[in-house]
Amino acid sequence: MRKFAKREWFFLSLLSLYLVLLLLDPSLLQRTPGLIDWESLSLITSLIIASKALELSGVFVRLSSRLIALSDGSERRLMLILLPVIALTSALIMNDTAMLIFIPLVSITSELSGIDKAKAVTLSAIAANAGSALTPIGNPQNVIIWQTYGLSFGAFILAMLPFVLLWLLLLLAFALSVRKRRLEVGEIPAVPLRKKAFLSALLLIVADVLLAETGRALWTFPLTFFVLLLFSREALLAFDWVLVLTFALIFVDFGEVSSIIASLGLSFPHTGVHLLLASSLLSQAVSNVPATVLFIGSKPEWLPLAVGVNAGGTGFIIGSLANLIAVRIAGISLKDFHRISVPYFLAALLLSMILLGI
Repeated sequence: MRKFAKREWFFLSLLSLYLVLLLLDPSLLQRTPGLIDWESLSLITSLIIASKALELSGVFVRLSSRLIALSDGSERRLMLILLPVIALTSALIMNDTAMLIFIPLVSITSELSGIDKAKAVTLSAIAANAGSALTPIGNPQNVIIWQTYGLSFGAFILAMLPFVLLWLLLLLAFALSVRKRRLEVGEIPAVPLRKKAFLSALLLIVADVLLAETGRALWTFPLTFFVLLLFSREALLAFDWVLVLTFALIFVDFGEVSSIIASLGLSFPHTGVHLLLASSLLSQAVSNVPATVLFIGSKPEWLPLAVGVNAGGTGFIIGSLANLIAVRIAGISLKDFHRISVPYFLAALLLSMILLGI
């Protein structure tokens, strides 16, 4: 029980908040199903499970070994190659899943070669958050915004592209501070590619996006579950189902909090730089997915909101679940993480406000 509480403290915090809200208004129990965005929850769950199947197929271990070979033994070159790959991967399979795949590799490489593990892990987490901002399926907050506003897949990418490029250029500037030194990486074991799991997961991600684009997001979970039951059952067994309950509670808790705020006559900024600033700063306190749910109830401008909550994924560790996953797996200190992540967040926030205001 103690292990569960330590590992799932965010879920337990959300559950505690739900119980408090239930005491304040017992009718919440009856209204709970209506507060959940079932289409977004179905799509988020489907994409994460399909990404888990991709991970278990072995494709990313094979890719990672090639990246290390391309680095030619240079620590700086490895980071300059690895960070864009993590960013691109996160845009396709969600930032949380990318951290589950790449952080063990980054940690092992750091331990074998003696590079600065805290810096490598922190930069990797930032890459996952920045890269995932590009697409509607890159992270849960984007899925929610995409589904709520009925945006096309291409329109979302085109609007976010300038900000993501800015964030990645800033990230590469931070990566250049990595020392020039030689790596001493041990032999990486060969991992066979499980073609059925790889192809089924890849096709499922495409199918899930197409279903969401055509307003059939509720079908994504039944389809994903059935296909993986046939071709990659281990992905279903290895999936963290508590994560689904976590997202469900986020919708309920912060949807209810948003209603309470509105009933008190209070409101958040609705447009422009003020919305970007408010949503990014709120993400530092409650994480960017809950911040999205809080803001989205009043239907503000989608682009400043998307830019704000995605920029807010960097900074303090609570800003994004991907940060929590990275630090938990790597076992680095919060001080070391924040030493890099907070300056990056402040710089990214300032540059984003300038870009949005142009």
